[in-house]
Amino acid sequence: MSQTDIFRLDGKVAVIPGGSGAIGSALGIALSGAGAKVAIVGRSLERAEEAAARVREAGSDAMAVEADLTSKEDADRSIAAVRERFGRVDIIVNTIGGGAGNVLHDAQDYPEKDWDWIFDLNVRSTLLPTQAAVKTMIEGGEGGHVLNVSSVRGQLGIDAGYSAYVAAKGAIDSLTRQWATEWAKHNITVNAIAPTFVDTPQVAMLLDDPDFKAGIINRIPLARVGQTDDLIGAALLFCSDACSFITGQILTIDGGLTATQ
Repeated sequence: MSQTDIFRLDGKVAVIPGGSGAIGSALGIALSGAGAKVAIVGRSLERAEEAAARVREAGSDAMAVEADLTSKEDADRSIAAVRERFGRVDIIVNTIGGGAGNVLHDAQDYPEKDWDWIFDLNVRSTLLPTQAAVKTMIEGGEGGHVLNVSSVRGQLGIDAGYSAYVAAKGAIDSLTRQWATEWAKHNITVNAIAPTFVDTPQVAMLLDDPDFKAGIINRIPLARVGQTDDLIGAALLFCSDACSFITGQILTIDGGLTATQ
């Protein structure tokens, strides 16, 4: 057996909430390349099917599930559908999130409605499918892996109206450590990756502004914004047996940004 075999996912089943997005889709293809079967879960069945098709084109089995993962009923139903199709759940990669740029407000005036929306999008949509997936992992008795997608903003404030977003990502970081502590007895690891700006359609309008983009690049020692492929190595680590003794960690993938703070 090669030492690199610890990164293989043959026989494993990975669920990716938000897997039709740019980050989720890239990670789905990467996990399938390591041998996993992949379930893409999202609000739009059409987009989820398109992402699942890309996984199948990469050579692995995949399914699409339509669900609103801010709904417990939908979250439970989506995991049940994966278990019915593939017989098990070994990995969940939570890629739903974002929204900060759409609701920027001064901290003292942050509207409750927008605050609740950011928390639903980033925290509730992580909590509910993870609870359902981990129950399945515990019942299976073979352990598993949870990977959350957080943000450097879970650790760093910014004077730009991001109160709800930084609080939500801080909550994801705290949940990562708490879940790791509680689920270790079931041999389930829980970790998070915390990228800085990743070049996706979600932030395209911001990065299209030359001054905004230059401001970001000037703060990043590696002098560029992230790409979805930059997240793949960490994802393969945290979703495989390579992390069998790594849990409760938040890995920043930020070109050195947090090292300068």
